[in-house]
Formats: sequence, C-alpha cells, structure tokens
Amino acid sequence: MKRTLTLGIETSCDETAAAVLSGGREILSNIISTQIPIHQKFGGVVPEIASRKHIVNIMPVIDEAINTAGVDIHEINQIAVTYGPGLVGALLVGVSAAKTLAFALKIPLIAVNHLEGHIFANFLSAPNLEPPFLALVVSGGHSSLINMKGYNDFELIGQTRDDAAGEAFDKIARVMNLPYPGGPQIDKLAKEGNPDAIDFPRAKVSEFDFSFSGLKSAVLNYLNSAQMKGEEINKADVAASFQKAVIDSLVDKTIDAAEKFKLKKIVLAGGVAANSSLEENLRGMCESHGLEFFYPTKILCTDNAAMIACRGYYQSLVKNFAPMTLNAVPNLSLTAKK
Repeated sequence: MKRTLTLGIETSCDETAAAVLSGGREILSNIISTQIPIHQKFGGVVPEIASRKHIVNIMPVIDEAINTAGVDIHEINQIAVTYGPGLVGALLVGVSAAKTLAFALKIPLIAVNHLEGHIFANFLSAPNLEPPFLALVVSGGHSSLINMKGYNDFELIGQTRDDAAGEAFDKIARVMNLPYPGGPQIDKLAKEGNPDAIDFPRAKVSEFDFSFSGLKSAVLNYLNSAQMKGEEINKADVAASFQKAVIDSLVDKTIDAAEKFKLKKIVLAGGVAANSSLEENLRGMCESHGLEFFYPTKILCTDNAAMIACRGYYQSLVKNFAPMTLNAVPNLSLTAKK
C-alpha cells in the first residue's frame, strides 16, 4: 500500500516550522527555526518582526524538511498548515506558502487549528494511543479541557475565562525581571523555592473552566507591597508558590473532569506542558487515581509542524480539506467537532 506523505507548516507565533510525516505517526523530518534570541531583547514576541523573519525563513525551512525526509517534493500527497489561532501576520506567511505549494503541486490543502495540533502531538509520542481520552491543553494563549471521543469527534468542556496559564507565567516572569520566554524561567526558579511559602488564591469559577487573572493580580500585589515596605523578596519562593497555585487548578480540574466523563486516559499538550512540575504533578495524580497518562516529548510540546501534519492526516481521512481561498483566523477557537 502506498504511503501518504503529509507536509506540515507551522508559523503561528515565532517558530518557523516544517515537517514531513509518513502516514499519521511516522516523523520523517521535523525542522524548527526559532526566533527566541531575536525577541529576548524586547521581553516578548514583536509581531511585525516575527512576520518578517517568517518570510525570510519559510522556504529554506520547507526545503530542509523535504531534504531531511529524503523525499522529492512531488511525492508529497497533501499539505497541512496552521491557519489559527496566532499572530495574523505570522499565520499569513505559512498559509500563503501552503496555498502556493498546494496549487503548484495540485494536491489537497488542509487547514489545521493550532490547538488541535498540540493534542495530536501525543499520537506522535505514543504510537499506541487511541481515543477516547481527556486532553488538557496548556499554552501561552489557551488553557482548555477537551473530551476526545474520536480523532475527528471531540468536545470542549472547559477553558480559561481570562488569562491562560502560559500568559500568566510570562507576565509574572516579566514583572520579576526574568528573561523571555518566562515560563521556563519560572519553572527553573521554582525548583529553588518553597511552594508553600505564600498562600496565593485559586479562583472559584464554573466546574471545568479556569481563571488566572486574580492569581496574577495577587502576585503583583504581593511584590508591590513588599517593595513599598522595603521588604526583601525571595523570588524563588514567589515563583514556587505562584506555580503551585496554577498547577493545583489545572491538575484538580483535569482529574475531576476525567472522573465525571468516565475517561481512563489523560493527555497533556501545549507549550506549558513542558513545565516539569506540571508534568510531575499530573502524572502523580493520574497514578493515584488509576488513570493512564500521556505526555509528548519536549520538542513536540512546543510549536512544531509535525503535530500539524499529524492533525492534518486525520482530517484528510474524512476529506476535511480547505479551499484555495483559505485565510488566517488569528482568534480561531477550539470548538466541538462532529
């Protein structure tokens, strides 16, 4: 049987990425060109700069993905591209490249939701993983709980009401003068602190939704109050206590949702999934509740094109293709699929 080769393209933020998959789960190449060193001097991603760098990087990255995979571009059967959510200028670069190649090669175009891609990264790390399962997606802009009933049949059961977990990490890191990206810096600093040193609040919202704006404000008030009083601040304790408050909310609601929906498998996905404490705590809770736990490799937690190609492959099985009029949708949400 002839293999299906999918070219994935990802440009939602500050990584220019391309990958080639054979079938749904065999990675032939996964190339990522990061812009982190460029944006570090600004303390965060500058959209205009990100877009311009994507323009420079996109074709060389695609060429490298094709060459590393050891295939000819004319062997590619379909192209999957992130069309949202993300930075509009950045997304447009990837969408334009994908449309151009699909048109020139006369092959199908597949529009992939970036958040769905993060969930499907788990299929690449765990070849035997199959739905149904509960997915916790934690990234810079989103914190969501998804009941995955099938590859193309899932339901959003909870999401953030305001700041996402990753967004809160980055904002607190910035206030504490930690380098960009802030999430990994908080995680690193927290290892040196006492997570029970400061009792930061956990928001009381509806059953499976999240809220981190109140927690963020509480940390800012703590730091400002200490500074005004001339008190010395133990940054490690602040980082550890803040991180514990975020993780407690994420883990507790995930376990509660798994029990309510009678799901025996939990997967962790998204850039914040790379947080070592989140992974350890969720894994431990899964073990104590008799649940299977799945977690992508670090390179597949962050933005990459292999996960986009994987999601695209499963969309292609149900003929979910995109027209050549496809446009970027920066505020694309994750909703139930049928």
